[in-house]
Amino acid sequence: MSTAWKTELATFMTDLLDVQDETLGVLARRCALLGKADVEGLARLDEEEKRIVGKLQECLARREGLLAQAAQEGLPSDSIQSLSRALPKRERGDLPNQLKIAKARTRLLRHRSLTNWVIIQKTLLHLSQMLGIIATRGRGNPTYERGEPVATGSGSLVDQEA
Repeated sequence: MSTAWKTELATFMTDLLDVQDETLGVLARRCALLGKADVEGLARLDEEEKRIVGKLQECLARREGLLAQAAQEGLPSDSIQSLSRALPKRERGDLPNQLKIAKARTRLLRHRSLTNWVIIQKTLLHLSQMLGIIATRGRGNPTYERGEPVATGSGSLVDQEA
């Protein structure tokens, strides 16, 4: 393997780690904005998210290109890690460390994405319940009585005129 492979892999990993950092930052901001229910802030985040998605797609295309080129040259092509292991040890440089960092960040990205998803799902459930209360004027469906609503208290959330 040539030094060109080391340079290509190192450049790719540096770019990937940069995009992962950006993604983690956006996910952290999104989580904070969701916690504050800052709809305007969330809307402003959309353009940045689209830009990062584009960068992630570029990284994926580069990865696929590197692995396809490796396959053509008869090198390991199942993953960037196996391709980097094909480099002589003295030429690997910081690649093994970069790969470990990228894997750890990938796990963190999955965790933070799941956290945001759970927050959004809980918010949607809460909003759905609030709409149900408003739509039924705070009266529940009868449970044990026929034809008469269950008493829920002396008032309702919305006037009957609304």
